[in-house]
Amino acid sequence: MRVLIVEDDPQLGDGLMVGLRQSGFAVDWLKDGEAADRALASEDFDLLVLDLGLPKLAGMELLRRLRGREQDLPVLILTARDATADKIAGLDAGADDYLVKPIDIDELAARLRALARRTAGRAAPLLSHGDVILDPASRRVTVADLPVELSAREFAVLHALLANAGRVMTRAQLEGSIYGWRDEPDSNALEVHIHHLRKKLGAEFIKTLRGVGYTIPK
Repeated sequence: MRVLIVEDDPQLGDGLMVGLRQSGFAVDWLKDGEAADRALASEDFDLLVLDLGLPKLAGMELLRRLRGREQDLPVLILTARDATADKIAGLDAGADDYLVKPIDIDELAARLRALARRTAGRAAPLLSHGDVILDPASRRVTVADLPVELSAREFAVLHALLANAGRVMTRAQLEGSIYGWRDEPDSNALEVHIHHLRKKLGAEFIKTLRGVGYTIPK
């Protein structure tokens, strides 16, 4: 899952980026509201972590613009503003969750996973297909109750495909969900990950639609 962090504090922004990457998210980070507004209008993200006290464009205005474009991107406000009135204003403006700094990175990751589940219309925390089960929280995958070792990228690809089971994901969609701006994947990196997943999960587990993309059929 690709997360955009909008946070102007360099130390906190760097800590959030590192921590969420360690939790398996693809993370991009911007430091002002105007840059974030341009990115959100032109690129696809799965989740947004938004500070309110931003330079150039305030977080609340950025949120209003996002919802004004009818973008349903899940938004978690992360701010030092702890007054009840601020929380109400943020949630009523279209935020899906509200956290007050300082925060625990594990709690933030759990809240983002919950937002992603609700957005996808899923209640269960686990993703499964046949005898393959993926746990986003523990980052474990099992096949017929036996653990399977996956690299971080393999896990990310499998997570994206399972979360969209029954839908065809294009190469661009898959790469967008697992790589941030700082990542520079090789041209055939995705194909390599798919190849490794098939070796570990079964040759027919992931289907290729030539010229279209990849899918895990329901």
